[in-house]
Amino acid sequence: MRWDEQRVDRDQPALLGLSGLIRSVRSPEFAGVVFHEVRAKSVLNRVPGGSPMPFSWTVNPYRGCTHGCVYCLDGATPIMLADGSTKPLARLEVGDDIVGTSVVGGERRYVRTKVLAHWTTSKRAYRITLRDGTEIVASGDHRFLAADGWRHVAGAMRPHLTVGTELVGTGKFALPPEETEGYQRGYLCGMVQCGIGPGGGTQGFRVALAGAEGIDRTERYLSELGTSAVPEDLPLAPGLDWHKGLLAGIFDARGSVRDGVPRIFTRDPRLLDAICLALKELDFDHHITEDRRAVVLTADPAERLRFRQTVDPATAGRLDVQGELVPAANQTVTAIERLDTRRLYDITTGTGDFIADGIVSHNCFARNTHTYLDLDAGHDFDSQVVVKVNAAEALRAKLSSPRWTREHVAMGTNTDPYQRAEGRYQLMPGIIRALADSGTPFSILTKGTTMARDIPLLVEASKRVPVGLGVSIALLDKEVQHTLEPGTPSPQARLELVRRVTDAGLPCGVFIAPVLPWLTDSRERLDELLGSIAAAGATGVTVLALHLRPGAREWFAGWLKREHPSLVPGYRRLYGNGSYADRRYRRQLAALVEPLVRKHGLAPKVSRDAAAGVPGADQEATWPAGALPVDAVAPAHRVDLEQLTLL
Repeated sequence: MRWDEQRVDRDQPALLGLSGLIRSVRSPEFAGVVFHEVRAKSVLNRVPGGSPMPFSWTVNPYRGCTHGCVYCLDGATPIMLADGSTKPLARLEVGDDIVGTSVVGGERRYVRTKVLAHWTTSKRAYRITLRDGTEIVASGDHRFLAADGWRHVAGAMRPHLTVGTELVGTGKFALPPEETEGYQRGYLCGMVQCGIGPGGGTQGFRVALAGAEGIDRTERYLSELGTSAVPEDLPLAPGLDWHKGLLAGIFDARGSVRDGVPRIFTRDPRLLDAICLALKELDFDHHITEDRRAVVLTADPAERLRFRQTVDPATAGRLDVQGELVPAANQTVTAIERLDTRRLYDITTGTGDFIADGIVSHNCFARNTHTYLDLDAGHDFDSQVVVKVNAAEALRAKLSSPRWTREHVAMGTNTDPYQRAEGRYQLMPGIIRALADSGTPFSILTKGTTMARDIPLLVEASKRVPVGLGVSIALLDKEVQHTLEPGTPSPQARLELVRRVTDAGLPCGVFIAPVLPWLTDSRERLDELLGSIAAAGATGVTVLALHLRPGAREWFAGWLKREHPSLVPGYRRLYGNGSYADRRYRRQLAALVEPLVRKHGLAPKVSRDAAAGVPGADQEATWPAGALPVDAVAPAHRVDLEQLTLL
């Protein structure tokens, strides 16, 4: 093939370490884009249980990764594991349990997540120094969570870090203790002192209270040091390592955490004093209960985490921060230094983020940042697109299984199957044939006019199975479209696609998304757009206000500041810190659109009692008629903006 001359993997290893990778290529036809061609085991993906989407399966022949090669951190950067300990980024492995964050009820909390992918590349690096002394080395395209949202490390045309930026996270990680002899003796002292009997000696050794982890550690230390290491009394002048070991041992044996507050119980006044001395030496706030039977530490999750990392008890799982609220931004950037090119690492996680040296860090290959409006495509950094060259073959194999029940399969709800690369790879014809041959109803959502090529094939497929087709059109203004959606077909080209689809006798629903406040939301603009959509023969329409999920929010903020700076204050009032426009605005938009939709004959023919509404907002939004295979699903399914990232 001609593209074989453009291979980029001959002189360097595969960038992403992808399973089934055949080759990685560039082409002059797609400036700045690297295509990673893979043989996928499967392209049929089940939608997570509990999803409100009106389908259970999706097919994605392409997996775009606009940010794939340009995030990254230094390999020595400590990453927080699920148990609160840390591990250098370079040593992480796929499947490791780590800590990420999740927004629940409008509040960001720490949660457990997994490493899904891990790779390395070489990029120019920057050193970010924080007020507490933390130094993080990252590429200019890496992003950290700041008080006002995600910010890149560097870049004049996008939100980026500056001196004084407040970052969000747990705070500086503490160094773990070394298992010196002093630490081991302190640990054994904490364990054994808890069980010293009235007559002295170790007959009261209550190792069982420590659990299996404490038992294992105690046995290991005794085997290394011998029984002579069992203390008969407290040392007179212990060092820091001994203090750390003592706190770890006594916490394993007699510690607890209730309502986020660590407590250590003992009735031995000498040991009580030793615990307080150790906490004082390590600078931990604490107090003794009135009955002098327990030492109580602070409930601050950051301090609890520092205690866990500093002393490293065997039963450290009780000290994790999962479920805790992520604190407000309080880690101040004091310096940003440009470095040379160096080897950097990155990961993909289940939550889309992780905690890097105490700061919430965005991961790479995140679906919610590289497909929403295609905003980052072709801008700022190299694009990476994974192409499943055997998509049709792999899909046909799955659909031929006797267990396949011919459920509705959706395409285009995550990445556009008719993106520009489809003109080269031509994967969709084989996929359409495989679905039709197996009797599987399907739907396609796209903004790519390449679908026109397959209209004859779609017509034939519709004679055998229900087919739904949808096209996304945001506006008619070519100038605004060019700056907002660079690299995508013009509005006129998409209207022509709708016309060709419906002229062929196929259904075609249209999403007017996103509607931009004060830019594309006037009655005149919407009337003109709806009239053009109706004239093209669309079978239905759904109008959605701009939805700014994390990732897209930061890109759009930069675009708005650059293109329409006078509107920035208004958008801040309208969106605040959320993803959705103010409820009053959404209601005004709905009231404006409803008569226009009726005027142009595009009103949905569904019951008022039908299921509707966008999850997380009050705005009612149903799938436009024609976008879903009619015989495969019930009408008026609600649109889930968490899934329809293409819009």
